[in-house]
Amino acid sequence: MRIRAIGAAVTGALALSAFAVPAAQADGSQGDIKITKVVVDGDNKVSIGTSGAKTIKVSVTATDNSGIAGAQEFALEGPGTGFLTTGKPTCTAASATTSTCTASVTVDPKTDYLLNASAGTWYVNAWIDANDEDYVWKEKAGSFKFQRAAKLTANASPEPVKKGKTITVTGKLTRADWEAYPLPKYVNYASQSVKLQFRKKSASTYTTVKTIKSNSSGNLSTTVKASVDGYYRYVFAGTTTTAAVNATGDLIDVK
Repeated sequence: MRIRAIGAAVTGALALSAFAVPAAQADGSQGDIKITKVVVDGDNKVSIGTSGAKTIKVSVTATDNSGIAGAQEFALEGPGTGFLTTGKPTCTAASATTSTCTASVTVDPKTDYLLNASAGTWYVNAWIDANDEDYVWKEKAGSFKFQRAAKLTANASPEPVKKGKTITVTGKLTRADWEAYPLPKYVNYASQSVKLQFRKKSASTYTTVKTIKSNSSGNLSTTVKASVDGYYRYVFAGTTTTAAVNATGDLIDVK
């Protein structure tokens, strides 16, 4: 692991550690080299659950008239003193002047003592070297969301149901608690707006029926009138700290 953590034991629980943060450095450069693009995990969103290691891929594209020679390890910084460093990047040339340098770092919520406070907007700090000894060091060269994974369920009943009768759609919204002792687990996510969606059995797209909020236990419940055979699901758009998630659609048979 390339996560540096500071841990401390407290009575009855493990005090989860904060990531160490390196000394701040100002942006700097020499010559005409520029960073033109930063992408983390393909869509600039990283969702971390409660088990299983997650490898985060970081790609930084840069250009210089002499071409790109290489890059230093990328530093990833976030709230709650969040800090990660990647391995040594590999740079692949797209042209004589432009290359994309890629590296990764692996995070395991079971062993890396993530803090819930570290979820949110993170930034990529990058140092890139050119063939003519130009260089660029840029803090916050790009940003991404480092989020707690979420789970969402949906169940429509009764099944089957007569046309025009009432259907109750229940569900539950939970998200990863990285600090849970002795191991991370999913916990209730209260007071969150969640959309109820429906699609006809013969259709391929969902339409939003209404928006409701999860209760104090993360539970969801609402009613609709039965019309045609189709699937009901709940959809959570996510927040800065918590990843978006869609429930699996539940089929209702209307008689």
